[in-house]
Amino acid sequence: MIKYFIPLLFFVLLSFFLYRGLSLNPTFVPSPFIGQEVPIFSLPDLLSENPRTLITNESVINQTYLINVWATWCVGCRVEHGFLNEISLSSGLPILGLNWRDERNEAINWLETLGNPYQFIAYDQLGEVAIDFGVYGAPETFLVNSDGIIIYKHISPLTPEIWQQEFIPRIIESCGSYPCASF
Repeated sequence: MIKYFIPLLFFVLLSFFLYRGLSLNPTFVPSPFIGQEVPIFSLPDLLSENPRTLITNESVINQTYLINVWATWCVGCRVEHGFLNEISLSSGLPILGLNWRDERNEAINWLETLGNPYQFIAYDQLGEVAIDFGVYGAPETFLVNSDGIIIYKHISPLTPEIWQQEFIPRIIESCGSYPCASF
């Protein structure tokens, strides 16, 4: 009798875990950085001819802002770029771009062709700062509150639906309104 019970128990447990796994959101990757301060960084300004011009974690302080990790070789980055331009114009929300493992000239040409939604663009040629942010791949977008705390991370291209559902409620919670009164 027990020899029939063990395989049945194994099948029930396996079915439970399979059902549980299939019910999870495959695009959600938990981030250990939520609730943590933005990592300290100092990188060259992508658009500056002077290599000593630096973008740091203090470039956008005392306001809620986005950090968008992007690259010209990233198909998803091209998909979301037009929407980032819209966000930049309509929300007043500062966007700090983190150009990741890219060619400087290609990135500059991209911005000249497609528009520049970024207030600042840090050039992370070697990808070292992206590692500090726990970046899995581009595009990734972080929402940072006015205290410099990461309050949300989104992996994959931003869309109007994701912006409405995930970002705007957190911006309102962080600022008290949308757009933030400090813009």
